[in-house]
Parts: sequence; structure tokens; C-alpha cells
Amino acid sequence: MTGNVGITRLWPAPTATSLDDEELIALYPRGQGPRLRMNFVASIDGAVEVEGHSEGLSGKPDKRVFGLLRMLCDALVVGAGTLRHEGYRAVRLNEPRRAWRREQGLAEYPTLVVVSLALNLDPESAVFADAPVRPVVLTSAHATAPAGLADVAELVRVGDDRVDLTAGLAELHRRGHRQLLCEGGPHLFGSLTAADLVDEVCLTVAPLVTGPGAGRITAGPTTELRGMALRHVLTVQDSLMLRYTRA
Repeated sequence: MTGNVGITRLWPAPTATSLDDEELIALYPRGQGPRLRMNFVASIDGAVEVEGHSEGLSGKPDKRVFGLLRMLCDALVVGAGTLRHEGYRAVRLNEPRRAWRREQGLAEYPTLVVVSLALNLDPESAVFADAPVRPVVLTSAHATAPAGLADVAELVRVGDDRVDLTAGLAELHRRGHRQLLCEGGPHLFGSLTAADLVDEVCLTVAPLVTGPGAGRITAGPTTELRGMALRHVLTVQDSLMLRYTRA
């Protein structure tokens, strides 16, 4: 599906040779029931960005897993701020990954789901205009949509003065989007955690120390402590790739 970057497993059952795509897919299984998987990259000292963007923390190994996780999900969830700030484009997959999805009985492309309270979105941006599958926007009942947005995306209103994430995810499940991948940003991660909706966290630790200034991968409301269980530790080029699920 893609050129291999030499990812090996440290734990459990260390591997001496690099993992191929099928072996990696087995390490990130689709759940039997609804699942929300978070995927983030951070520096050793906890920064979520370098010079304002997460791109500065990512490398080929991280992007390889990033692409596979997109292939595995039914829908890709992202906050509107992250969509704008990181310059998201239409969610597309190459032919081998589309073929894999067809073989699994999945739609060729995952559906993009944008979470937006203010609906400060540009309907002419490529993420909407070039989308192979009509995106969904989770918003509130009273948000005013800009002209043309309803032409390129489906607006799903959940909550009156806020986006009710519990209701929003339930609606996605009802539509068949049961395996959800969320790429942030930090405030959406914090809100999902506060609502106890996060089932899995995939975290790449980049071999960088950035110093103070940058935020963390989560932000927003205070939440209760929640235990997570470590499922695997992968390594490549001094980076660590960690996968945690609900304890």
C-alpha cells in the first residue's frame, strides 16, 4: 500500500525486522462496536506543535501510520479550528488503500466530519469543494451557516448553544460511521475526554525538545482522571508510537 519505513515493535513481542502494512493494520484493529480513536503527535516535552503547526513534529514514520489509520476508519473527525489552521485538504486515499477498503466491505473513502460551533467555514475551500464524499458538519441548533456551505456539506445540528458531542457521535453511529478517527485539535480532544467518549489514544512521541510556549495535545475543561491500558510500543528513527485503549 505504501513504501515501508522501518517501524519495529518494542513491546509486546519485540520484532527484529520492520513491520509491513498488514502487520501494522493488525496492531490497530477496527473495534467490534463503536469506537473513537484519537491520533496525535507530540514532542518529548509535550508540545503539540512547532512554530504553530503539528507538521513540524511529523516525519515519514508518523505519516505512514497516520495514513493507515485514515484508511481504517469510517469517518475522520476534526475540529474547525484545526481544519483551518493545519490547512486540511479533501480526504483522499490512493488506489491500493481504496482497494483494501472495498475488500473489507467499506466505502472507498472515509467521511470527513467537522465539529464547528460558529460555522466559520469556507464552502469554497478544497476540503469541501474537492471532497470525494460529502462532508458532515456537527454544529449547534442556532449557528448561522455561511452562504453555500449547505451545498457542499451536510449540517447536523446537535445541541442548542453548544455542539453536543455525545448526540453527535450517536448520530454518526446511526449513519454507519462506527469506527471514528479524531485528529484534534486539543480543545476537541479535551471536550471529548470530558464527555467520556474517547476509547483509544494513539500517540507518536517525536524525538524533539521544543522548550516552553506550545500547548499540549489536550485543552479545555477539567476532567476526571481516566486510566488507559498500553497495547503496544513501536519505534522508528528515535520516535515512539504508543497505543492506549480504555483500561
